[in-house]
Amino acid sequence: MTDHRIGTPEQLRDPNFTPALSRAIPLGIQHVLAMFVSNVTPAIIVAGAAGFGFGSNSPDFPELLYLIQMSMLFAGVATLFQTLTLGPIGAGLPIVQGTSFAFIPIMIPLVAGKGVDGLAAMFGGILAGGIFHALLGTVIGRIRFALPPLVTGLVVTMIGLALVKVGIEYSAGGVPAKEAGLASYGSWASWSAALVVLAVTLGLKFFARGMLSISAVLVGILVGYVYAIFTGLLSVDAIAGSWQNAAAFSLPQPFRYGIEFTVAGVIGFCLMAFVSAVETVGDVSGITKGGAGREATDREIAGATYADGVGSAIAGIFGGLPNTSFSQNVGLIAMTGVMSRHVVTIGAIFLIICGLVPKVGGLIRTVPIEVLGGGVIVMFGMVVASGISMLSDVHWTRRNMVIFAVALSVGLGLQLEVLNVAPGAPNALQHLPDTLRILGASGILPAALIAIVLNLVLPEELAEESTEEVSGGMAGHRGEEPRGESA
Repeated sequence: MTDHRIGTPEQLRDPNFTPALSRAIPLGIQHVLAMFVSNVTPAIIVAGAAGFGFGSNSPDFPELLYLIQMSMLFAGVATLFQTLTLGPIGAGLPIVQGTSFAFIPIMIPLVAGKGVDGLAAMFGGILAGGIFHALLGTVIGRIRFALPPLVTGLVVTMIGLALVKVGIEYSAGGVPAKEAGLASYGSWASWSAALVVLAVTLGLKFFARGMLSISAVLVGILVGYVYAIFTGLLSVDAIAGSWQNAAAFSLPQPFRYGIEFTVAGVIGFCLMAFVSAVETVGDVSGITKGGAGREATDREIAGATYADGVGSAIAGIFGGLPNTSFSQNVGLIAMTGVMSRHVVTIGAIFLIICGLVPKVGGLIRTVPIEVLGGGVIVMFGMVVASGISMLSDVHWTRRNMVIFAVALSVGLGLQLEVLNVAPGAPNALQHLPDTLRILGASGILPAALIAIVLNLVLPEELAEESTEEVSGGMAGHRGEEPRGESA
């Protein structure tokens, strides 16, 4: 709901308008609260997949703190590119950047079980993918035809489906506890913490208003954090120790984990950059429509795509993960009606400060895995829901049903059969070269490629007899009279 005390309706629709600091600072921090948990979660997931995440006894565990720190720092830097612009880089709009969930299914196979040693190939892929992503800014308007809602909706849905298992594992006690066969895995102590977070999040989202509703996941995790302390799941000594051991100030280190350009890493990140770029186009359009009541210009769309890529490439150099525009903040702009890019600049500065102060990451590191699990159940479920929402825009002809069916069957099948088996165990892709096996294991890239190719080559209308057995004789007959004799 628009607050006219901030400015006139014309001013609120102007990206260059700067509200009074007494209003701008809370609005900027509100943007950070809306995306904070989502922004640091990918780093936690990647560390967990590599073997030095929450609950692990790995000597590399302190590196999780650095990954969290870089997630905050470079989300802020990439956001500044969008709001302040640098030449052609940036849209000059209130776009909040953050670590992208889309790349997680690509990163997990690259680092799985390899510890810190697996990060070099991942960051090589991030750097190459970021450069490629930036180059897409020159042609983004001409390649959108290849990524209609049928393709983008399928990919986003697949990303969410690949992640929902993580939420359950975290809520039950974490992957290390599961692999060690600990009796505590799946115990009521673990599940109760996750359920507290889930209950508080849903309660605030549906029954609260304003900032409490917007930051429901964050508040839910904070309540779960307190619950964990009172139930003994987290000790005060552990919190104090993490705070004391973290530095008060630290600068990022270029190539901290080395850099390695592998075929699988480069191809995987470059292909996912297409999807991320189209998602950004949608977010830019959503911001201009929701905040200013107009269509986005070609300059804004290209600038936003440049900023996505450049921000991701720079993050890869210093140990940060790929960045993209955050859709939840698009909704926040539509709700507040404040289009000021300088409000988001304040939020970006807050993120940068957090990223330069490792003590913030030190506190985040003490969040019990079960508490985080309650939050990510909501977040990853929303990813699936977003994909389904995109698919609702598809005209479900029999042709589109066949494309979706084949792509989903192959992609989801590979996710379930390959990605979720123990390292070294027999799987459907074990005889492929490592590069193809890693790319195929995510399921997302095969699904996306199948959907794109079939959408481009199949005729608009398939022969009726060729799809009856696939659709059960029902799909594609909306509004038609049923065949055969009536009852």
